[in-house]
Order: sequence, then structure tokens, then C-alpha cells
Amino acid sequence: MSIRVLIADDQEDLRNGYRMVIDAQPDMTVIGEASDGRAAVDLARRLRPDVVLADIRMPKMDGLDVTRILAGADADPKFRVVVVTTFDLDEYVHAALRNGACGFLLKRSGPTLLIEAIRAAVDGNTLISPQITVRLLRHLTRSVGTGSSTPLTDRETLVADLVAQGLTNADIAAELHLAAGTVKNVVAVISRKLDVRNRVGIALWVWDNRRPAR
Repeated sequence: MSIRVLIADDQEDLRNGYRMVIDAQPDMTVIGEASDGRAAVDLARRLRPDVVLADIRMPKMDGLDVTRILAGADADPKFRVVVVTTFDLDEYVHAALRNGACGFLLKRSGPTLLIEAIRAAVDGNTLISPQITVRLLRHLTRSVGTGSSTPLTDRETLVADLVAQGLTNADIAAELHLAAGTVKNVVAVISRKLDVRNRVGIALWVWDNRRPAR
């Protein structure tokens, strides 16, 4: 089935560019566009896209609030939101991920990374522009998962370390000679034990409590 994408950006030329890139993929289609945050929320609830691409600076409602409403802890239903912005300020990255974003891309990252981020979101993974990943993981202050009383096993700890290095489930499976499904299950167990929502939460826990294995 085609991956259904909603684009939210106040610049029409950028929306047109995203649409061209996405519609060129054999398994993706753009089902709607919004030029402001409020319209993005309304369209998402009506059209039920698989992924929402949201700019941060939009009229009526910014992309951070859009992300919180569509993907935050109280969202029902929850949507996969990938933030795509010109600005890589730490406070924006922090707020977007805390609000439930499953990706954070800089607009200059290019079309290939945009498509990869959409696919990652659908697969339950998180993709962050490489330009900001290391800085984010080293300096972002975390408030989730610190109180977990359930220790990780040696294998879970190793997988968590690899997640913090930005490896996908397929990469980790190849690294550890495991089935991809096994890695997916281990990542889910780690998330439950640490009481975090996604791979970003695991990575933040690693950087706050451990140093990656390599």
C-alpha cells in the first residue's frame, strides 16, 4: 500500500518541491497540503495520513504545537510527525522530540534524506539530520526514563548502545548476527523498561547514563 503523506509548510514552492519528490516514489503519495498549523491539524484528523511533514515556523499554529497535538502523549489518535525546518536550534530539536516527533530534518538535508525519514517513520524508527545528531545526543537534557528500576540485560544494553549510534534495526541485526525481527522485539522491550516512547528516548538514556560501546 502507498505511504500517504501530508505536507504542512507555509511556503508554496517548498510544498511543491516536496510533492514532486514524494510523488516520484513508487510507494508514496501526497494526500494533502496545509499552509498553516491549524489547517495541518484539521487535515491530519480528516485524512489520516501515515506521515505528516511539518515546518516549525507557520502561521496560526507553529509546527511544535502541531507535533504536540498530533503526536504527543495526549494525542488520540497518534500520528507520525517528521519536523522539517531551516532552523536547527537546540530548543527546537528538544521541543519537537519531546512533543513526539519521529524525525527532525533540516531543509538543506536534501530529498534522499527526506524519503528515508518518511520510510523510517512508517517503520517505527526515528531519523535525525546527521548535522545535529551528535550535538543533540550529547547535550540534550532528558527527563524521561531516569527512574526505571528494571535493569537491561547485556544484550539489551548492547542494542541500546547501537541505537544511540544511529543504527537502524537492520544495521543492528547485521552487526550482532540477529534476525531483524529479534532486534525489533529487543528495542520494544528496552523502550518499555526505560519508559520511553521511541528510539530517541533510548538514545538519550544511553548518553545520560552510559557511553556507547564503540
